[in-house]
Amino acid sequence: MSKKEFTAEYKTKIVLEVIEGNMMASEIAAREGINPKQVSAWKQEFLKNATRAFTVSAEEKAAKRELIAAEEREKELMAKVGVLTMENDWLKKKSEQVLGYKPGGGTRYSR
Repeated sequence: MSKKEFTAEYKTKIVLEVIEGNMMASEIAAREGINPKQVSAWKQEFLKNATRAFTVSAEEKAAKRELIAAEEREKELMAKVGVLTMENDWLKKKSEQVLGYKPGGGTRYSR
């Protein structure tokens, strides 16, 4: 039998239900088919790391800035690719019209 993998979102949902107190942790665990000890461990981990929700490390801030900068750079590069593609297509068309040259093969005029 393979080990179940739970997403962070799922674990958070279960822990928040436990914290709300409308149902006991053992009831929630039984309903979800999870070991009650696992639910308890998730709750402990959640509470231990709760302060992270209100603090962002310098590394996380720097990583977020880098991500935003990379996304902006990608937008700029994609715009440039679009412009260069249009210019290239225009030049191919004009070279064929003016010079009789077809990129990728032959000319209009035979020898």
